[in-house]
Amino acid sequence: MNQLPDFESYGYKIIAELGKNHQTGRTTYQAINLKNQTTVVIKQFRFGYNSDWSGNKAIAREIEVLKGLNHPGIPNYLDSFDAENGLCLVQQYKKATPLSLPRSFEAEEIKNIAIQLLEILSYLQNLDPVVIHRDIKPENILINEQLKVYLVDFGFARIGEGELFAMSSVIAGTPGFMPPEQLLNRTLTKASDLYGLGATLICLTKGINSREIGDLIDSNNFTISFRHLVPQINLRFIEWLEKMVQPYLKNRFNSADAALAALKPLYVLSIPEVKISDSIIDLEAEEIGEILIEKIRVSNSINDTILEGKWEVEPHHNDPPHTPDDHAWISVEPAQFMSNKIECEIRVDTSKLMADEIYERQLKLFSNSYPETYNITINVQTAPTPKEKQEMPYGDLVMFVLIFAAVVMSVAELGKLAVAIAITIAVSGTIAATMAIDRATSVAMGLLVSGILTATIALTGSLAGVEAGAVTGVVAGSLAGIVVKNFVERGLNQTVIATLLLLSAGLGVNLGLGFKIGFTHLLIMLGIAGTSVPLGVILTLEQRKLRNKYRLWEQKQNLIKP
Repeated sequence: MNQLPDFESYGYKIIAELGKNHQTGRTTYQAINLKNQTTVVIKQFRFGYNSDWSGNKAIAREIEVLKGLNHPGIPNYLDSFDAENGLCLVQQYKKATPLSLPRSFEAEEIKNIAIQLLEILSYLQNLDPVVIHRDIKPENILINEQLKVYLVDFGFARIGEGELFAMSSVIAGTPGFMPPEQLLNRTLTKASDLYGLGATLICLTKGINSREIGDLIDSNNFTISFRHLVPQINLRFIEWLEKMVQPYLKNRFNSADAALAALKPLYVLSIPEVKISDSIIDLEAEEIGEILIEKIRVSNSINDTILEGKWEVEPHHNDPPHTPDDHAWISVEPAQFMSNKIECEIRVDTSKLMADEIYERQLKLFSNSYPETYNITINVQTAPTPKEKQEMPYGDLVMFVLIFAAVVMSVAELGKLAVAIAITIAVSGTIAATMAIDRATSVAMGLLVSGILTATIALTGSLAGVEAGAVTGVVAGSLAGIVVKNFVERGLNQTVIATLLLLSAGLGVNLGLGFKIGFTHLLIMLGIAGTSVPLGVILTLEQRKLRNKYRLWEQKQNLIKP
């Protein structure tokens, strides 16, 4: 650790070293004024033995400039003395750090910094004669915790506009922050310092250090290209910055006052506004494994901005592990977009979900808006289980039984032509049942129906007309085919189907006889009970079998839980 110098004989006690610049031979110290116990800053300049003392000229110039300045954004000149090992400049102490130190700023904070610096430059440019700093860069700008800004280091400053001094081997200024006219030792104006300030603000906006500014400069025309690097910055502010660093003087703001007036009404950060047509999406499936689709509209109405977004499904403890771009059963198309008006399609694959359940998931839109995320709730009602969705056709069965009863009653009242009725019913039943199951079984079902009706006619001992028999036969046979088809669709085997038809037909016969001879007859009561009770038991058992079969299938498929 370097030993601190002893300046007590000059009236100052060094407390700490604040920084060192080896290139300029300058060391900065924090010190105490022994006369009034105030904190001061001492900059000590040391030069080599073979120096032509050109550095002394810079110190003398800084002293000359500082003595004539009085602005809260410029630390006051207090004193100077010639120590044995270097010239010393004493200034007012400000508890602040250089902008060159790593630190991030919000957009409006950058604007605030720019306004303060422009006000300092405005003060300098409205002096008579004007003062041109010539070395505005992050290292020469201090900022405190309250974002108060100070401009320091006037070693390269000059008083008055016009031609520079004769060309020398050392260029006064910092590459990347010097305007072309200064780099080429040409006429300086009030617009010259604006270039360095603009380059400094670009560093803050982009979050880069001073050394990186050169990477953005086109060596052929001295333009600084940065627009593509700051997509969230307001286009008007970007245009303002671009004008600050124009290579040609005539294209730049002509003074700090002009630049300040143009800056104040601008918003630095331009953030898109997300508007989504629905924040809650309710979907309901009617079929097992159905693909559900819902479209939502996303828009942005903020001028000079472009909305960029990316959809992701928020992780859920019951969902399989997934990446932001690949979810097990929810997808959005397009998943990413860059547009101020777009329609997105949400697809939900219920084939991987359990039946008769409600699923709730969160869909997130990550965007360049504020706030950066927007949530959409997706509620999915899956299709009913086979127990509810594939119910037994109880209504069909009731109609089937009533048709049989009607047949019995009609033949009992109208007369008899049993053969015609039997043939008609057999043909119609066969045709209807053929639409539902294979041909051999359909023939058997048709014969079963016609046989039962023929037996009913025989039991009644009545006559029927051909017309009555044909009508009732077609109706009964067609309905039998529908019932058979429904049973097949619900997974019942043919033996069970035949049993159900036989029981339902028997129930119909007993009901028909009950209408004819009375339901209080013991045989009729036994007949109704003997057919209806087994019919109900079989339907209940088959329904439970279907439900259990589906639940076993769900387990084998490893379906996702709600």
